[in-house]
Amino acid sequence: MTRAAPADLDPVRAVADAVLYEGYLLYPYRASAHKNRSRWQFGVLGPPAATAASFAEEPGLAMQCLLSVEPGAPAPAEVTVRLRFLQHQVREVRRRTGDGGELAVPELVVDGVAVLSWDEAVEREVDPGPVPLTGPTDQLCVVAGGEETEPLTDARGVPVGSVVRRREPLVARVRTHAERDGGFVRLTVSVTNEHAGTVADKDAAVRVSLLGTHLLLRARGARFVSLREPPDGAAAAAARCVQHRCWPVLAGAKGTTDTVLGAPIILYDYPEIAEQSAGALFDSTEIDEILTLRVMTMTDREKAEARATDPRAGEIIDRCDAMTPGDLQRLHGLLRTGDARNAAPASFDTGGAPWWDPAADAAVSPGSDSVVIDGVRVAKGSLVRVRPARRADAQDLFFDGQVARVTAVLSDVDGGVHVALVLVDDPAADLHDWYGRYFYFAPDELEPLTAGDSGRPVPDPPPAEFRKENPSCASSD
Repeated sequence: MTRAAPADLDPVRAVADAVLYEGYLLYPYRASAHKNRSRWQFGVLGPPAATAASFAEEPGLAMQCLLSVEPGAPAPAEVTVRLRFLQHQVREVRRRTGDGGELAVPELVVDGVAVLSWDEAVEREVDPGPVPLTGPTDQLCVVAGGEETEPLTDARGVPVGSVVRRREPLVARVRTHAERDGGFVRLTVSVTNEHAGTVADKDAAVRVSLLGTHLLLRARGARFVSLREPPDGAAAAAARCVQHRCWPVLAGAKGTTDTVLGAPIILYDYPEIAEQSAGALFDSTEIDEILTLRVMTMTDREKAEARATDPRAGEIIDRCDAMTPGDLQRLHGLLRTGDARNAAPASFDTGGAPWWDPAADAAVSPGSDSVVIDGVRVAKGSLVRVRPARRADAQDLFFDGQVARVTAVLSDVDGGVHVALVLVDDPAADLHDWYGRYFYFAPDELEPLTAGDSGRPVPDPPPAEFRKENPSCASSD
């Protein structure tokens, strides 16, 4: 079942679309590229009766979020759950044969333009209806399959073949369960692929999978609680929430608490598309500027293949080709601190030297500059303990509590200080230092270690009787 979504969800849907198409098609956006032959990297719910040879992903995901019910609400509190995903669509090109029949082919050239067979996808959004914040619900959602045929004719109007698009029907079950946890309600939302048939190979499994699956939840008469930064009174209940292949974050305008995005990748609360981004590139782990410049270096033949691969790839090629120098300059981005989103960047007079040249600012010397942290001077060579706090990502969190060696202290043009470091226990630390590949943290995310403190616990000396039997273990005491 599908319902029209409120327009005020559009900003959230823009972020959700980036999740939906993450990995859909990667640079160089051509069907012949090896990395575009194994697709659908995130949020795939495979058929439950798939054989091992099909390499299907598991059929379910689940997330738990926390809500605070508003007292005195005019109507019972409820949550609208929207399930969003891509439905796989086979695009098969057929060439007309001499006897009037058609033969499936990987490519057909019509008046000099290639038409390729390819796997596309169709956006789906399913709304099972309002969910009360009491007890369980169970909804079966069916998305129909289908087949359409598009005739192909040449410039003279002569039929030369056709494009056939086919979709398999999909069945998904959405379950919810609401339970009290102190003064809060914990809502569990799970989605499972309910495809009934057995599939024996990878292609068959993909055709009946839900791709890029994610959830949009909208509360009425209740407020969602951040699980990333819960208020003190909700910390214990938030810690009891369990996630499986889906992570809920607050979404929408910053400070609002009525919308949650449940994504198959870990995001911050209130994720948003960078204002400098001109459009989708299907790879949010890359920098728009780098991908755009790479697209602009593609040959006309490579661009033609990308356009033939997928209409969405064609949109990317056309957008990059139409960019002006001003558009490219905006892609270069900004370094912001705090909430100074609309602040103009500080002026930086380089005296005619390129901004990347050390001569641009002789007053800056990252190798000898220092910063005072908790009354301790920290500079190149200092040991610190890492405590990620500033919107730390998943990788940063793995560094929590680890000891690092400072390699440089740097300042940006806005007055911010950044400490470059390598992890002491990283076997590749020297290699990273040699290459200049460092991790960067703010001073308030670091704890200085005093002289002689390695940051590691000191083991107790072995017992005296052990030292007698093992003279090499004897200590200096």
